[in-house]
Amino acid sequence: MKFRSLIFANLFRKKVRLILTVGSFAVALFLFSFLAVVKGAFGRGADIAGADRLVIINRISIIQPLPLAYRDKMLRIPGVKAVTHNNWFGGVYQDEKNFFPQFAIDVENQRKVLPELVVPDDQWANFVKDRTGAIAGAKTAKRFGWKVGDRIPIKNALFGAANVWEFTLDGIYHSEKAGGDESQFWFQWDFFEERMPQSFKGNVGWYVLRLDNPDDAPRVGKAIDDMFANSPFETKTETESQFAAGWVKQFGNIEFLILTIGAVVFFTLLLVTGNTMAISVRERISELGTLKAIGFSDRRILFFVLAEAVIISLVGGLLGLGLAMLAIPVLAAALNGLLPTLILSPAILSVGLATALLVGIVSGLLPGIGAMRMRVVNALRRV
Repeated sequence: MKFRSLIFANLFRKKVRLILTVGSFAVALFLFSFLAVVKGAFGRGADIAGADRLVIINRISIIQPLPLAYRDKMLRIPGVKAVTHNNWFGGVYQDEKNFFPQFAIDVENQRKVLPELVVPDDQWANFVKDRTGAIAGAKTAKRFGWKVGDRIPIKNALFGAANVWEFTLDGIYHSEKAGGDESQFWFQWDFFEERMPQSFKGNVGWYVLRLDNPDDAPRVGKAIDDMFANSPFETKTETESQFAAGWVKQFGNIEFLILTIGAVVFFTLLLVTGNTMAISVRERISELGTLKAIGFSDRRILFFVLAEAVIISLVGGLLGLGLAMLAIPVLAAALNGLLPTLILSPAILSVGLATALLVGIVSGLLPGIGAMRMRVVNALRRV
């Protein structure tokens, strides 16, 4: 600390260069934080998926239906605890940009299979009795300002002629798991099926199955697919985490893309900061030689250079992470549910700060070693 005046005097000798270098760190750390948040958002479904659940879809595609009769057959397989089914609705609330997932659900078994999505018992009881009732996730309810008792019109053109379906919001669910999906909108399967074309009746979109023991997942999954092999509606059974990971892959290799961009940002930042420190050391060769001549050790000279590089990186890193903390919640709100929930976790902040510190040390190390090894006679020739 006793050399801080000397260190800060050197830092501020070229104010424009200092501002630009700190700014480059801030932008890079903001970009790093955003990429890490997006990566976490796409991977969160797989991370929090139930280990005791399987998802069964049509082998051709998830948009192809499966017979409702499959449910009772799957329940007879040893190790199966409960089975529920869902169907995508694809409606529009007020405006097409107001996207949120809407599902027709199996009221009898939904809570048995997905117990972490909690609805108060009184609200669920009202929902069960209400043919046109609906349950919304807390995130979606907050987004649109819905409260229990509201009438919610949703326009749908996916099944037959365009028409408006009117629902009464009977309840709001919350996820017991941190980062769980609170964006869904549920309504009763019976109400859905009675309004479907005759050609669709008796079919469902997909099944979600809960096991007695997660270790039984490979055996049960194989038994289901073997049972319906060579039928008109063959199945593809995966664990919930595999299904979530496969869904993300439809957007491309998000993880590879983000890691590649992150590596380029890190390398560029290293070059920018290293160049700044190298120029700074070259400009001060005579001063560093004078310090050596009056008794400063080689290690202390190295310390001065490293301290400057680390201060620049930490200040820039803190500014970038602070900007991310302010901007990411605003960005998440602006996306209107088009991406999974964006969460800037303490782990991301810690990794970002550690990255900034590492870049500062590495970028200052080579110029610092050069200054440390510099001979006093050669340095003082420039005085």
